[in-house]
Amino acid sequence: MDKERKMMIFCLLVAALSSPVFTEEWKADVVKFLDALVSSCVVVPCSFTHPRGPLPTSRLRGIWHRSTNHKEYIYNEDNTLIVDSFRGRTKLLGALGQNNCTLEIIDIKDHDNGPFCFRIELAKTSTDTSTTDKFSFVEQCVEFRMLTDPPKPILNHANTAIQDHPYTVTCSVTHTCPSHVPKLTWNKGTADMATEIRREVQRGLWEVQSILTFIPEEKDDHTDVTCTAAFHGKPESSETMTLYVKRAENYNHIIIPTAVGIGTAVLFGVFCILMVKKYKKRIAELQNQEGRLVEKCFGSDSRASILNSFSFMRINPKSSLFMHSLSKHTEKLLSNGLFISFWAPIKFYNHIELFFNLIHTRIWIC
Repeated sequence: MDKERKMMIFCLLVAALSSPVFTEEWKADVVKFLDALVSSCVVVPCSFTHPRGPLPTSRLRGIWHRSTNHKEYIYNEDNTLIVDSFRGRTKLLGALGQNNCTLEIIDIKDHDNGPFCFRIELAKTSTDTSTTDKFSFVEQCVEFRMLTDPPKPILNHANTAIQDHPYTVTCSVTHTCPSHVPKLTWNKGTADMATEIRREVQRGLWEVQSILTFIPEEKDDHTDVTCTAAFHGKPESSETMTLYVKRAENYNHIIIPTAVGIGTAVLFGVFCILMVKKYKKRIAELQNQEGRLVEKCFGSDSRASILNSFSFMRINPKSSLFMHSLSKHTEKLLSNGLFISFWAPIKFYNHIELFFNLIHTRIWIC
């Protein structure tokens, strides 16, 4: 019997020691240093645990106070207990029942540097607001580095854009107020050309990115691309880059003249071929005809003599040489009533022209 009692007592002790009352402890996790932009806002990430296990939010009281004075509340459920300089500027973003004590402060003043600490109080019941257990986490407080100027955006982009090809510029800026994210705008393109991405860089520090993609034109060369970050409370900062647009490579200045030259040569060659085909037969007919006319008018010997006379001479129709050369072969023409004055208006540039004129003249006579 004694052994059974001892065993029961041992089991009860083990159960008691393993219960949440003994395993949990008063502990808070608060970011110790944060940048706070004056006239903007800041969010302090905070989480905690307590030895009473899970409790509803209605049985928990969360308080933020100055580290040097536990009664100087910067946040309390009872708004009347908050010091005047913080009244209406603070609120809890998390649910205490989920062990979240995250604090937001808006309209930051240059003297809101802290340190500030979190205090948790456990109520007896949901209706009985009196507290029996309370703890201030004075070892886990937050302190602000006050920023009078907003951080400038950072631009990431390629050095050169190519005409008529998509070009992307990324604008990013860090902040400490995820409840009021800075708004990024561009001086180029439209709102639907930009994509926004938000992420947490580290605990207490967030980043917002705007990715702008557009098609640069030749007129965009040496123009400015500006990204502006507007923070809560209206502080603004901007960053500018100069856009350099490279013309798209094309060979029109080579292809077009070459094509024109080749086309002209082809057309000229085709024209020459057509002309040759068109007049080749006619020339052959005239040559045969001239031989028959000469033989008819002057005889077969006269034809050879005329050709020899005009083979390698250029003749001036008004010169004596011309008259001498024609005297023997035109005597018959003159006797038939053809006068030398008939040739005066005609210009002879070579032997062949004179020959054909002579033959054509003889056609009417013969």
